[in-house]
Amino acid sequence: MDSGRGKIRMNVEGDRLSSLPDDLILKILSFIGTKQAIRTSVLSSGWRYIWTSTPCLDFSIQDFRTLDKFSKFVTGVLSGRKNQIDVSSLELDLLRKASQWFFKRSLNKILNYALSHNVQQLNISCWKGCESRLSRFSSQSLKHLTLIGLSYKNSITTPPTWDMQALTTLTLFGVTLYADNTGESAGLFSNCANLKNP
Repeated sequence: MDSGRGKIRMNVEGDRLSSLPDDLILKILSFIGTKQAIRTSVLSSGWRYIWTSTPCLDFSIQDFRTLDKFSKFVTGVLSGRKNQIDVSSLELDLLRKASQWFFKRSLNKILNYALSHNVQQLNISCWKGCESRLSRFSSQSLKHLTLIGLSYKNSITTPPTWDMQALTTLTLFGVTLYADNTGESAGLFSNCANLKNP
């Protein structure tokens, strides 16, 4: 008798989870990292692919034992997401030794994906000694950009000017920006009309 009651109770709980609206599930998933969001999707058969619609991407190298596994995970998520879904925010945590290789090799790919999916908030944290040359840095949707490094030995070379009309907030710490071909950064923000002083 007791085991029967347990089954009924489990079915009721299962039905409650399955009946949650997708918007609420996506909101809940936005508060946890992308790896955890994918793991959470197994709680209900109806949630199996819901992670592919999440607008918030949060990648942390701390969640993986090796850079190779982290790199494969990020590539898999970007290729597995529903392409028509915009990215409202992207958090990229590369705060671990040896992440310089990933930063240099994959940053362009991740940024291009986010920028082409109308990202509004972009936060990148990197280990010391990271360097990258960005091929594209323009967006009509990006409002908040944060670049944090553990030392001033991090550098990002970008196109000579950023075309970011919507950018209002820029936070830089431990990162040096250079304009491509000039080695300076004075003209980078000339096309960021809405950028406010911190």
